Amino acid sequence: MSGVSEAQAASTAPASFSHSEILSVIFGLMLAMFLAALDQTIVATALPTIGEDLGDVENLAWIVTAYLLASTTVTPLYGKLSDIHGRGVVLLVAITLFSLGSVACALSPNMLTLILARGLQGLGGGGLISLAQTIIADIISPRERGRYQAYFASVFAVASIAGPLVGGVFAQHLHWSLIFWINLPLGLAAFLVMRRQLPRLPRHGRPHKLDLLGCVLMVLSSTALLLALSWGGVRFAWTSLESLGLLALSSVAGVLFIWRMRTAKEPFLPLTLLAHPVVGNSTGAVCFVYGTMISLTIMTPLYYELGRGLSASEAGFALMPQMACTVIGATLGGQALSRFTHYKRPTLLGLAVGAAALLLVARLPDGAPLWLEVVLFSLAGIGMGILFPVSTVTIQNAVPVHQMGTATGGANFFRALGAAIMVAALGAVFAAALGASELGDVAKLAAEAGTARLRDAFSAVFAASGLALACGFVFLARMQELPLRASVREQAESVPLD
Repeated sequence: MSGVSEAQAASTAPASFSHSEILSVIFGLMLAMFLAALDQTIVATALPTIGEDLGDVENLAWIVTAYLLASTTVTPLYGKLSDIHGRGVVLLVAITLFSLGSVACALSPNMLTLILARGLQGLGGGGLISLAQTIIADIISPRERGRYQAYFASVFAVASIAGPLVGGVFAQHLHWSLIFWINLPLGLAAFLVMRRQLPRLPRHGRPHKLDLLGCVLMVLSSTALLLALSWGGVRFAWTSLESLGLLALSSVAGVLFIWRMRTAKEPFLPLTLLAHPVVGNSTGAVCFVYGTMISLTIMTPLYYELGRGLSASEAGFALMPQMACTVIGATLGGQALSRFTHYKRPTLLGLAVGAAALLLVARLPDGAPLWLEVVLFSLAGIGMGILFPVSTVTIQNAVPVHQMGTATGGANFFRALGAAIMVAALGAVFAAALGASELGDVAKLAAEAGTARLRDAFSAVFAASGLALACGFVFLARMQELPLRASVREQAESVPLD
C-alpha cells in the first residue's frame, strides 16, 4: 500500500464495516495484543529457573529491563510510522520482530544472548498494543467503541491469570524456553489473520516525514531515565556518579528534544498534542493510574506474604480478585462511553472510590479481616480499570485522523514511562518507611523487621497509591469532555493540531 496515494487509499477504503467484519479484524488484533500482554506476565515466574539454568542469577533483572527499555522507547515511533505507511503494514513488522525475538530468546545459550534477544523482542512488542488500539480507532467510531471493549478486556484478563501459571508450569515441569516458543504459533496466527485483512484497513491523513533527530533525542532521553530508575538505589546509590550521570543525560537530551519539537517543520511528537486540553490531561491521568496499578501488582503480593504471612500461592490467589476487577472496570469504562453523554462522570466516581479504598486500606487496624482488604483492593481495581478505555478513546476522539497513530503511540509511551516512575517512587516510599537508605537494603530490613513495622511501611505505600489516584482524578476532572464522534471519518471536534 506504500505506493498508493492518500487520496486513493481514502477513496478505496470501505466507508464502514459491518459487525461481522469488525469481529474478524478484532480477532487478529486480539491475537496481537495477547502476544504483548502474555509476555508481560509469563516471564516473571520463570526467572529463577532461567538464572539457574544459564548460571547467571546476578543479571536476571536485565531480562525484564531490556524488554522494558526497547518496548517503551519505540512505542511513539510505531505510532508515527503507522501515520506514514499505514497501520496494517507496520503491525505486521511488529509481529515479525516480536516472533524473531522470541526464537532468539528460546535458543539463547547464555544470559547475554538472552538479554539482547529480549531487546529485539521488545522492539516488536512496543508496537503491538498501541497499533491495535489505533486500528480499532480506524474502523470503529468513538461512540461505538465501548461495545467491543469486553473483547479486549478479556485478552488482558486471560494473560494476567494464565501467564504466571503457564510460565511456572513450563519452567518447573518442562523447559523455560517454551515460554518463548509459545509465541510462534500465536504470532503466526496473528500475522496470517492481519495479512488477510490488510487490504481492507483504511488509510487516513496526509503525507508525513519522519523526524529522525527528534526520534533519536527522545529515545536517548527516555532510555537514560529508565536506566536511572532501574539502577538507582539498587545497583548504584541515587547520589552516585552513575545515577546522577544518567539523570543528567536524560535531562539534557530531554531539553534538546523539546527544542527540536519546537523548531522542526514536522516534529516527531508535536508539543501541541500534549498541550491539547484533552490529550494532555487524559495522558496525565492515565500516567498516575496505570503506574499505580502496576505498582500494586508488585506491592500487594509482597504485603500478603510479608505483612499477612501468606504463602506465595495464597498471595497469588488473593491478588486474583484485584486483577479481575481491573478488567471488569475496563469493561464498565467502555460501556460508559457508549451509554452516557457525560462519560467522565462514571470514571471520576470510579477513581474517587478507588482512591478512598486505598486510603482506607492504609488506615485499617491490625487484625482487620483479610476479606475486607481483598474487597477494598478489588474496588480500587475497578476504579483504575474504568479509566483505561476512556483515556484511549478520548485521546483518539480529540485528534485529527491523520495524527491518530502519533497520538496513540505517544500516550502509550508516557503511560509506560509514568509506570516506571511510579514503581520507583513507591519503592522509595517503602524503603524510607523501613528506614533503608537504598532499595538494595529493603530485603535485609524486611527480614529483620517485625510485623508491625512492615505493616506500617506497606500502609505508607497504600496511602501514597491512594494519593496517586487522587492526582489522576484531578487530571481527568480538568479534561475537556468533547462529544464522541459518530463516524471514524468525522474530523475531531477540536482545534487542529498541525
